[in-house]
Amino acid sequence: MSKIKPSKGAPYARIMGVGGYRPSRVVPNEVILEKIDSSDEWIRSRSGISTRHWASPEETVTAMSVEASGKAIAEAGITPEQIGAVVVSTVSHFKQTPAVATEIADKIGAGKPAAFDISAGCAGFGYGLTLAKGMIVEGSAEYVLVIGVERLSDLTDLEDRATAFLFGDGAGAVVVGPSDVPHIGPTVWGSEGDKSETIKQTVPWNEFHGGDVSKLPLNEAGEIKFPAITQEGQAVFRWAVFEMAKVAQQALDAAGISADDLDVFIPHQANMRIIDSMVKTLKLPEHVTVARDVETTGNTSAASIPLAMERLLATGQAKSGDTALVIGFGAGLVFAATVVTLP
Repeated sequence: MSKIKPSKGAPYARIMGVGGYRPSRVVPNEVILEKIDSSDEWIRSRSGISTRHWASPEETVTAMSVEASGKAIAEAGITPEQIGAVVVSTVSHFKQTPAVATEIADKIGAGKPAAFDISAGCAGFGYGLTLAKGMIVEGSAEYVLVIGVERLSDLTDLEDRATAFLFGDGAGAVVVGPSDVPHIGPTVWGSEGDKSETIKQTVPWNEFHGGDVSKLPLNEAGEIKFPAITQEGQAVFRWAVFEMAKVAQQALDAAGISADDLDVFIPHQANMRIIDSMVKTLKLPEHVTVARDVETTGNTSAASIPLAMERLLATGQAKSGDTALVIGFGAGLVFAATVVTLP
């Protein structure tokens, strides 16, 4: 018989506050067109993107995260010292170690919380939310700060016609805390590693350290290109539209609701065509508000869902207590979907 005492966590968890940060520089499609042979009309028709935000040197992954976190903590009505864990999803923190979560925790004044990074691409927010829920129910933390943050402008090949227009920078954060009733549904998540080559970094970091430099890609000036994100657009589109609609439906089923019960749909802001196709496949009713933040923010990977959530609430398109389906999907290929009550 076990001598270990049972955990004394909360019965359930909920999102208590959300915050976002978008860099001050707004980059229109015209800037992107300086490097690629395309048009504003083509970019808008393919992605729905008209502008994106790019970070300045001062708007680091840490700085953007601190700004977003401060807003989320204030909205949650708690103090930084009450944060028991900080979970950061990012693929654009360029230090292998230590985790940027530890630096963020220190700068927000959180004391000595558990702090770690996760790498789950555009599904990273959903992964972090699920981990936070588990910690609260298990009892290892009362409040968890979940951050999705990216500086994808650092990983964008501006000469790649297929991806140059897609990516933006920003940070989104939520505080997850205890609840007496369920406000975060079961997560439907997973991976399809056999498709890992469809979204990837062009060159591994180790190729720049003792590798064969003659094999490294060059830019138009003949200089070695910095690693960038590349993807097989059509393959990703088909997977996202058809397979992720199934995952979204599974999340609705797991939460015990139907599309008619939804108030809001917040998919990863990858591409407007993907979003519209998912809405059609899921047969969402007209009353469901759909996040389309991608138009002015671009694809910010792990930050896209909390940024879109924050904007919907700030503009009044969604309100506290609304039932929302959130789904992230991307490099890996990985995915995570769940139903939440908005804070």
